Amino acid sequence: MVEGSMTQGAGQGPETERTATLRDFRVPAYVHETGPRDSGDLPGPSLATDADGPGEAPEDFPDGYTPTRPDLPVIRRGDTVQIAVEPGTASAPQAAGGPGPLFVVGDVHGYLDELIAALHEKGLVDAEGQWCAGAARLWFLGDFTDRGPDGVGVIDLVMRLSAEAAAAGGYCKALMGNHELLLLGARRFTDTPVNSGGGTATFQAAWLLNGGQKSDMDRLQDHHLQWMARLDAIESVEGHLLVHSDTTSYLDYGTSIEEVNDTIRETITRNDADEVWDLFRKFTKRFAFRDEGGADAVRSLLDTYGGTRVVHGHSPIPYLLGEVGSEDGEDRARTVVDGPHVYADGLAVAMDGGVTMAGKLLVQQLPLDA
Repeated sequence: MVEGSMTQGAGQGPETERTATLRDFRVPAYVHETGPRDSGDLPGPSLATDADGPGEAPEDFPDGYTPTRPDLPVIRRGDTVQIAVEPGTASAPQAAGGPGPLFVVGDVHGYLDELIAALHEKGLVDAEGQWCAGAARLWFLGDFTDRGPDGVGVIDLVMRLSAEAAAAGGYCKALMGNHELLLLGARRFTDTPVNSGGGTATFQAAWLLNGGQKSDMDRLQDHHLQWMARLDAIESVEGHLLVHSDTTSYLDYGTSIEEVNDTIRETITRNDADEVWDLFRKFTKRFAFRDEGGADAVRSLLDTYGGTRVVHGHSPIPYLLGEVGSEDGEDRARTVVDGPHVYADGLAVAMDGGVTMAGKLLVQQLPLDA
């Protein structure tokens, strides 16, 4: 387990002793075979390449600004890493009256089978992927598509579970991630040049560079686009401030949760490529809560929007901890991710287990144990 991480949520009852097994998971292709890997092979205007490497920010754009480069380290195709897999399937605890238990899901990135398995393990869906958790409440933290094999399938599942959960007295809701903005932009603006701040770029090129799958684009329909465009960017639930990205850029869009969500929705509705790109750029920033000053950055969000803890996705836990993506290309010790990572003086919870890097797709009940 990552130091400081939690896997047992309050209200789940006494924890029974279980032995995790280790399985090798083969790393899938980072980008669909029809998508180019180098910016020089991309259609349309050339991409800005002023970043020093994957995950490193151009000098003028701090906090992990990387939308014109791959914004995650690339694990070689065919590599394997070990992750802990807990045996058995839990049942989602049911509240005796009042709201049901609260769960959050980290970045899915098209890994539909892994998502269904993780939800099933927590007792939220049955073996056929149908909602079976009654009044439970489920929040997805964004990034449903790209890199993995079936992003549209993930969107279809979340949309269906939203209806099934509501009918059962619970709910299933979702937040806007930077990859939702990326897919919307790639579909709406294709190869229209935008001013990236570091040179000319296009949504289409950035989407391909960051794991866009042709199969997803081919299957994308208007109702998928409308659903994504209406997603909120930030929400507060029982003291948990839920966001996708570990950035303070939300503060640029309003001083209340309602104002932020309204401003972002209006920006998308105006359909201005440069405005949507700027929004995407800000949502792509990362690591604001890490290192010196990270706790203060979290507090700036909590002081403005309320809550006692920020829960986010976006930055995979191994990447957040510097366990992968070394500049020299040598293998480094990799974290076995088996739960969220709590950091920034206990004020931030990272929920991206790194499924795109053969990590684990995290589904976690809140609140975490103290």
